[in-house]
Amino acid sequence: MVLGLFGKRKSSPVLGLDISSTTVKLLELSHTGERYRVESYAVSSLPADAVIEKNVNDIDGVANAIRNVVNQSKTKVKHVAAAVAGSSVITKVIDMPAGISEDEMETQLTLEADQYIPYPLEEVAIDFEIQGPLADNETRVEVLLAACRRETIDTRVEAIETAELTAKIMDVEAYAMERAFGLVRDQLDIEEDNTVAVVDIGAQMTTLSVLSNGNTIYTREQLFGGKQLTDEIMRRYGLPVEEAGLAKKQGGLPDDYEPEVLEPFKDAVVQQVARSLQFFFSSSQYNDVDYIVLAGGVSSMEGLSDMVQDKLGTPATVANPFADMAISAKVNAVALSSDAPALMIACGLAMRSFD
Repeated sequence: MVLGLFGKRKSSPVLGLDISSTTVKLLELSHTGERYRVESYAVSSLPADAVIEKNVNDIDGVANAIRNVVNQSKTKVKHVAAAVAGSSVITKVIDMPAGISEDEMETQLTLEADQYIPYPLEEVAIDFEIQGPLADNETRVEVLLAACRRETIDTRVEAIETAELTAKIMDVEAYAMERAFGLVRDQLDIEEDNTVAVVDIGAQMTTLSVLSNGNTIYTREQLFGGKQLTDEIMRRYGLPVEEAGLAKKQGGLPDDYEPEVLEPFKDAVVQQVARSLQFFFSSSQYNDVDYIVLAGGVSSMEGLSDMVQDKLGTPATVANPFADMAISAKVNAVALSSDAPALMIACGLAMRSFD
């Protein structure tokens, strides 16, 4: 097996490094007693098309952005936990004898993997994680097998190593989101057995993860995100992409911006959330969720969670995994609060330091 999709236990801390379609986000956490502390964080833009549909397309461009976040954050940590998109990973839960060692399990899984994986085995990285004993048979355990094309992992690893860091763990975005959601659930007093939809709305992609009993039971990615708003600002006001992106965040656009551009975009976001949930309901036995948690950069738009709640009739909130954390003096707390919904995956990755 190459670098694991889950990573094995380690003692050294790791940086959470989220490589998305338009930015690289870095987060460093420490842990004392029951409390996490944000030690450092930074966000850096990526060159256009450096990452296309979650695949690294420009290794040097991504490596430069990684160097930028390391320099901005002033972190001294050199080990990294990064992630691949759920859509690039094949997972399968299989049962195996409970008494065998991990080495024996690895050998057996490697021999059997071609039953479950539609690619030549030399082209994939595989890993596994023991989930626990079968409910009706203590002599067997459930094992989660995960497989990903090597090139998907290798380009990420190469970008990280070009930036003079060490890729220690390659996780899956959905599992990182699940880990960070545990923090949000504790803040909001969401019951363990509630069904919660986490809708991560990024620049180009919206990912719905549905969690029940703290476990991800459904994920779906759709091409939709904040880039659509940037594109409309560029088209309507004749601005280049950098100026449009800044104006979107800082304001200063003409008076017709809110009613004619921003509000229709927010309506489109609500429709996208509703549509994503409809796909989930139509492919499962569920017909509602107890809670909607919005994540990703778009979710921090003023009033968006209220619109989702009003239109869909389901309690909705914006994720902030840092609400109960201590924050180092060298971290800009206002900037961190603003970026918090977009840092869920980076947070879930940084939490791998404490497995």
